[in-house]
Amino acid sequence: MNQPLAYRMRPTHLDQIVGQQHLVGPNQIIKRMVDAKRLTSMILYGPPGIGKTSIASAIAGSTSYAFRTLNAATDTKKDLQIVAEEAKMSGSVILLLDEIHRLDKTKQDFLLPHLEQGRIVLIGATTENPYININPAIRSRCQIFELHSLTQDEIKASLMRALKEDKIMQQHHVEVLPEALDHFTRTTNGDLRSAMNALELAVLSTKPNPETGVIQITLEAAEQCVQKKAFSHDKDGDQHYDVISAFQKSIRGSDVDAALHYMARLIEAGELTILMRRLLVIAYEDIGLGNPAAAQRTVAAVQAAEKLGLPEARIPLANAVIELALSPKSNTAMTAIDVAWSDVRMGRGGKIPDPIKDAHYKGAEKLNRGVGYRFPHDYPDHWVSQQYLPDMLKHAHYFHPDKTRKYEEALAKQYEKYRHR
Repeated sequence: MNQPLAYRMRPTHLDQIVGQQHLVGPNQIIKRMVDAKRLTSMILYGPPGIGKTSIASAIAGSTSYAFRTLNAATDTKKDLQIVAEEAKMSGSVILLLDEIHRLDKTKQDFLLPHLEQGRIVLIGATTENPYININPAIRSRCQIFELHSLTQDEIKASLMRALKEDKIMQQHHVEVLPEALDHFTRTTNGDLRSAMNALELAVLSTKPNPETGVIQITLEAAEQCVQKKAFSHDKDGDQHYDVISAFQKSIRGSDVDAALHYMARLIEAGELTILMRRLLVIAYEDIGLGNPAAAQRTVAAVQAAEKLGLPEARIPLANAVIELALSPKSNTAMTAIDVAWSDVRMGRGGKIPDPIKDAHYKGAEKLNRGVGYRFPHDYPDHWVSQQYLPDMLKHAHYFHPDKTRKYEEALAKQYEKYRHR
């Protein structure tokens, strides 16, 4: 059985690496390591299919080291022991450890001494942020390098090279229509492995023209073989949190187009619940008193979306996203409660004034509870001056309205009116 095209085209030398020039380009860190023959353990992280394994195999191919591949989740301590024995015999082994974020403590404890001695050069591969998901003991012994998604031009060039250089592809007379090639490069979202596997499937599953012998790859064939791989989005990984963060910051920054883009990514990833929850947070955290009506309409949009479900749910939510992005912004309410909460956490509370304590029970008056309380509704404008904050905080000033906002300007007038009467 033939290996997949992506495997067959895996580079054997650093100069063959596609993209990642910030690491393997001239005078860059990994290139310098290999040229100086001074390899250190490293962790490569980034989305799937962008070259983590390729860099590891290219490093091995550019040196005289043996190269072994294991998976931290599925391979056992015994498998690590076999690699360690080989390293002891040969001097050094490059070990590509996939899914290194799933390395358990037993395997980690076995591996650490071999890393210290330099017998095993570890190249850990992960889609997870190593600063969050990898044990500090391993992390501290490794250089950490982030890989970037490949550009469409890089993927297109790699596909064209595969058609020309791969021995199995050379056995066929293949014509990939420009729109099909664009689909392979655009819809795989920087994942070269997926693009290559889709191309190979298209070639091997398309019948040649009986007259010319040409295998013509059309847009329709490309769409069927890619199966619309929209983008990489792991619900437990960086992509998940990065998209949510970008979504909120785009609305906060009043960029409607970016906000709609990230909204679409969340919908495509099946994150409707997360999207709705985040919208409610944004409505009150970032827009807040700048446009209270928008917050109310966001609640209504979320309720409508919950009843409708996808795909119709996108419509009320898009209304809310557009309005929130273009609304006046204010975070004064959040800032006010955060300052008040900080005082409480720091122990700045103090005794509640007796007049406003609970006085509904028998004997409360003997304890001076509620004594002296003035009922605001008995006074003009339903207001009367009296102390509500504890003595130690009676001059606290938490709410600082943004007077450039029409609604808050009205609140500010009321605020000042009651504070200084």
